[in-house]
Amino acid sequence: MDDVAIESHARHEPDYNVHIDYRTSSFSPIPTRVMDGSEPGLNTPAAVLSGAPVDLQARTVRIYRPAKPATQSGDWTSHHWRMDWDVLGKGHRWENPLMGWQSSADFMQGTHLNFKTKEDAINFANKQGYEYFVQEPNERKFVPKAYATQFLHSAKKLKQIRTK
Repeated sequence: MDDVAIESHARHEPDYNVHIDYRTSSFSPIPTRVMDGSEPGLNTPAAVLSGAPVDLQARTVRIYRPAKPATQSGDWTSHHWRMDWDVLGKGHRWENPLMGWQSSADFMQGTHLNFKTKEDAINFANKQGYEYFVQEPNERKFVPKAYATQFLHSAKKLKQIRTK
């Protein structure tokens, strides 16, 4: 009978008859796998030893290379890889009634970590027990132009440039 109930609703629809887990708040994510030290590998996962809340293990992190700021000509900020936490959905944002500002209960919202390489960020996420996804950067297409090409002869009609 349980198999019929499971197949009665689509996967993308919520199951309102599911057992409620009261150990965490209704808005906290529940990890798909909790690290307890029995994972295969030579090293003990940091999530077991750190004492971090279990809710933090359930968070998905995004690993990406930041884009060059449009207001600056330098691209030094895009030489590293950044890891930040995905925004939580329902219940973690509200509008402050006094000023109208957006407030959040997400303690990881403004946190990001920088790494020298993408592999360093992936290794850190694996060691902490985070689910992650990598956004590959869009490479800039640079077309080199020479100043001398402005003075080459062209068979087309010449442009008349007037300043007054």
